[in-house]
Amino acid sequence: MPPAAPTLTPTTEAARPAPPTAAAPVLANVLYERKGGIAYVTVNRPKVLNALHTQTWADLRVAFEHAQNDATVRGVILTGAGDKAFIAGADISELAHATALDAERSSRFGQAVLGLIENLGKPVIAAVNGFALGGGCETAMACTIRIAVDSAKFGQPEVSLGLVPGGGGTQRLPRLVGKGRALQLILSGDMISAQEAHRIGLVNEIVAAPDLIARAEAILNKIGSNAPIAVKFALEAVNKGMETSQSEGLLLEASYFGLCASTDDKKEGTSAFLEKRAAQFHGR
Repeated sequence: MPPAAPTLTPTTEAARPAPPTAAAPVLANVLYERKGGIAYVTVNRPKVLNALHTQTWADLRVAFEHAQNDATVRGVILTGAGDKAFIAGADISELAHATALDAERSSRFGQAVLGLIENLGKPVIAAVNGFALGGGCETAMACTIRIAVDSAKFGQPEVSLGLVPGGGGTQRLPRLVGKGRALQLILSGDMISAQEAHRIGLVNEIVAAPDLIARAEAILNKIGSNAPIAVKFALEAVNKGMETSQSEGLLLEASYFGLCASTDDKKEGTSAFLEKRAAQFHGR
């Protein structure tokens, strides 16, 4: 379970009661906990290095749907149980018996779960505490930000199993590190160190293992001090803009800029700046 965390709370939250929240889901393969404005999602299959199988994917979907629908959650930390693996990839014992139709359905389902994570409307930090291989690397790439311990390893080894990445690896990896580097990783199936992942832009930061969750909390607390509607629209502008031309992305950005300008948060933010005081955002 994650350690005690500082609460991610806007400056106005203490002055008004928190909205009611549904009970945290109890899942077979994923732990879910909320502290303050942070939801902690932990893949909990340490005996198999947190490998992903059908039920684990389903549990991840439930956990992230809960975080998305909980108005008190402002950000999510995703990690793996134990100190060896974030997610070491697919559960090969299940994959070995999959038919072509099974495999395609599994790929589409996993892609949908990672699409939910990527487009949650709230920042998600992958706290990579060990191996992030195959589906684990793909899961990390779907998160908003990736931080890793210095012993973490990354890779897309699917070709060594006679497969291609099926959870978005062929699409997200080139967008993060460039086509050439992505192809080298995908076609070789090589693992790379956290240091190399950081050098090529796959990882945002490397931190000492004891500081991993605390650093993720610090990042989310910083983001959480900003206007929540602006954070949501900034996430959407980047994610949707990556799928369009730059010209279309600029039009999208202008639309979000205009929408933000109509909010009470924009009035409060600009007033606070001019009055040299801390802004008190209400998320409206």
